[in-house]
Amino acid sequence: MTAARLTRATAVASAALAALHAAPVASTFGPLRNRVMPKLAGQGRPDHIALTFDDGPDHLSTPHFLRLLDARGVRATFFLLGSMLVRSPGLAREMTDAGHEIAVHGWYHRPLLLRGPRATYEDLARARDAVATATGHPPTLFRPPYGVMTTSAHLACRRLGLTPVLWTCWGEDWRRRATPRSVYDTVLRDLRGGGTILLHDSDCTSATGSWRTTLTALPRILDACQEGGREVGPLREHGARTVPRRHTSLRSSR
Repeated sequence: MTAARLTRATAVASAALAALHAAPVASTFGPLRNRVMPKLAGQGRPDHIALTFDDGPDHLSTPHFLRLLDARGVRATFFLLGSMLVRSPGLAREMTDAGHEIAVHGWYHRPLLLRGPRATYEDLARARDAVATATGHPPTLFRPPYGVMTTSAHLACRRLGLTPVLWTCWGEDWRRRATPRSVYDTVLRDLRGGGTILLHDSDCTSATGSWRTTLTALPRILDACQEGGREVGPLREHGARTVPRRHTSLRSSR
């Protein structure tokens, strides 16, 4: 094989590997994920809504969410960053003792699309071990930063006993211009029975102070879920997925 042909073959092989690595990025597109990847989207039983938070634990903001949820008798799933967890390991244990489900968001909040198989595995394994040490319970769920899965991430999850879960609706609460009303409206726009809500209990990767906006919007979101006849809880209580013939919007059921 000539040098030119070898170069072309190497380029083709590299492109193929890159395409394979990035193939799961298609799941980032919410409408497609919700329609054809219900397990990854976090769809559960129609009478339940899974409430989830990313980017904690944050000693400045997370306790406010814990107090609000406790007052409402609601438990949630918190996807923790290892880099935040090491700053407040006692808070993670407090969350577990309060009945919340603790899951993995990775060690660093960096796009996995830019990381290879070894770096991906090490990031997830380090975060998983930190959660297990802090809470006394090995986590079983993983949510990638920015919601972007890769082939390497799927393989790492399989090796580590983690199940990737994204969401069916979010509040876009990380934005600088977000308001409690916009967070509420954005969540309710796509929320259906069996859905999974994504919010943030920390502003470590969001606009400064954005957690206060989320905290203010949360009671109205909980009210809407409960008035629509849906129980709110963590992903572990989401149950087996059963899809009714027609989904009923929470907004229209109020």
